[in-house]
Amino acid sequence: MQTSELRILVVLSEEMNMRRAAERLFVSQPALSQRLQTIEKSWGFPIFLRSQKGLTLTPAGEKVITYAKEVVLKEERVKDEILELEGEVHGTLKLAVASIIGQHWLPEVLKKYVQKYPHAKISLITGWSSEILRSMYEDHVHIGIIRGNPEWKGMKQHLLTDTLYLVDTEIQKIEDVLDTERPFIQFKSDSSYYQEIQDWWHRQFQTSPKRTIVVDQIETCKQMALNGIGYAILPSVTLQEEQEDVYKIPLLDEEGNQIERDTWLLGFESSFQLKQVKAFLEVVKEYNQ
Repeated sequence: MQTSELRILVVLSEEMNMRRAAERLFVSQPALSQRLQTIEKSWGFPIFLRSQKGLTLTPAGEKVITYAKEVVLKEERVKDEILELEGEVHGTLKLAVASIIGQHWLPEVLKKYVQKYPHAKISLITGWSSEILRSMYEDHVHIGIIRGNPEWKGMKQHLLTDTLYLVDTEIQKIEDVLDTERPFIQFKSDSSYYQEIQDWWHRQFQTSPKRTIVVDQIETCKQMALNGIGYAILPSVTLQEEQEDVYKIPLLDEEGNQIERDTWLLGFESSFQLKQVKAFLEVVKEYNQ
């Protein structure tokens, strides 16, 4: 079986959804479905079960996927080692990044990276910090960038610290929250961030918000707050270049200090030896300076 077919199986196993896998592979969904049928025919048994909810691995399929991941990973490592011998920065830089950082910090860094190292490729996935950690432990990526302060046994570098603000077009003081009928707009996030906000809220107000709106993405939450629909609690990393007709009230802890949230860069020592990873770390260092 060709490695390209094994890559298809790996992507399908990661997405467990034909449409999303087809988008990642830049093919049509019918073409991908036909390709999967051909692959399964060559194996002699179904690898995935199809349903309206998505894909499910068969017991035999689980073994095939384990094999496929091992082969694809070994091929990528061999290619990287060969490119290392050529001197220039080649290979694929695999990143898993917290969504907030992927939207507001990473683009400028990657811009500098691709300008400096045009032969390097980039593979990027974004999500919650808990999802990033899982990708790291499953060896899917070279570098993870996450929010909070996780326990990590590998290499760990502090990237940045930002503060939390209550953001609104009308509310000018924290105390005004108790009197307003405006909704509190919240975005879904990992449990540690959510708990931090909940702890601050109950310590500050000892009551629940009168009205709430919950959205999937932090960018949706921010745009709703900036357009006057309600108020939101947002990290400063998302507010660096916003208009001045928005009030930004810092969140304070019990000692009167601004509440902060850290961002960390994680990886394993073996990954940090790769030339494309070393190059990325140098760009990050230059950017932060």
